[in-house]
Amino acid sequence: MSLKITLKPHERMIIAAAAITNGNSTARLTIENNVPVLREKDILTEKDAFSPARRIYYIVQLMYLDQECLTDHHRIYWDLIRAFVKVSPSSMKLIDSISGHVLCTRYYQALKLARKLIGHEQALISRNNVGEKEGSTI
Repeated sequence: MSLKITLKPHERMIIAAAAITNGNSTARLTIENNVPVLREKDILTEKDAFSPARRIYYIVQLMYLDQECLTDHHRIYWDLIRAFVKVSPSSMKLIDSISGHVLCTRYYQALKLARKLIGHEQALISRNNVGEKEGSTI
């Protein structure tokens, strides 16, 4: 089954290992084989991977796009996961789901859940900041 994508003017995306930037007008693409595809809104750069959850997202993104280095990506992923769970045990259910997809090589599905992990991390940080302002501890 082919994937049909409409790109807005100047929208970027990655198809397999190729970075694509659209021109001045809308473009319609049909991807006829099974390759990794990420739209601009789903791409996280290394410099934007500044928090633990974002680093997890970034390494899963690398698994999805760069399968030649999977062994290295997996090693880094498991190190990041162990560290994350130590400081955020409340994320264990979500981490288990992400890891299940990683183990079954469903990297795109793992990425979607890793996006939720970023949201979970942000909520924890926000709660912690509110607690600090109110003088309570979490």
